Amino acid sequence: EVVRQGAPAYLIMVDGLILDQPDDPALLSAGAALYSTYAGTFVDDPERQTTLTETGRDYGLRALCAVERSTCGAAAMPYDRFEAALAGVRATHVGELYGAAAAWATWIQARRSDWSAIADKARVEAMMLRVVEIEPNHGDGSPYLYLGVLATLIPEALGGRPEDGRRHFERAIELSGGEDLMAKVLLAREYARLVFDRPLHDRLCREVLEAQPRVRGRTLANVLAQREAQRLLDDSEGYFGE
Repeated sequence: EVVRQGAPAYLIMVDGLILDQPDDPALLSAGAALYSTYAGTFVDDPERQTTLTETGRDYGLRALCAVERSTCGAAAMPYDRFEAALAGVRATHVGELYGAAAAWATWIQARRSDWSAIADKARVEAMMLRVVEIEPNHGDGSPYLYLGVLATLIPEALGGRPEDGRRHFERAIELSGGEDLMAKVLLAREYARLVFDRPLHDRLCREVLEAQPRVRGRTLANVLAQREAQRLLDDSEGYFGE
């Protein structure tokens, strides 16, 4: 609750710092992470999510542009140029690439009913795959969480790839050594619910609730994961039926 209530002050602070140094990639990346994480974790109002994720994506793409000029205008450039720009991103800038992709993915999630936004997921997937190509274990598997969410964003009948999503989530769990409880929550919420696999859904939620959340660098995320797991489990019968 302290983080929930205190986070907006950090958003205002980082905005002020970026106003003073608008081309600083470290500040821009911090802004992208703060805005996107806050919007995706603590904000339920769709209109606020839309506004906050717009800022997060903007900061993330500006950070990437600042370190790799060929990526400037990535959201609008022809796809072949976009792919060429990604191929030119060096290992030293994998952090900015990941930050921009993560912010863009959160932007898409906030607009999952907007097909023009869904169309951008191919670009975000390409960015995350480039991150994995450069640094396979980046963030102990965090890129795979976003790849999993993007693959399960829409049903298979509409072009989704749920089985690819499952593999991505499982890879994230593997790379984190099972310590990232949110990976299991996302596997339950985004995959198991999409394919109506209640046994998998309920098993994953119970595993999360039974796990020790206190892990260095992951405690807050794990506590939030346990709250979401409890919500999913409480709603399981209503979602899946008898």
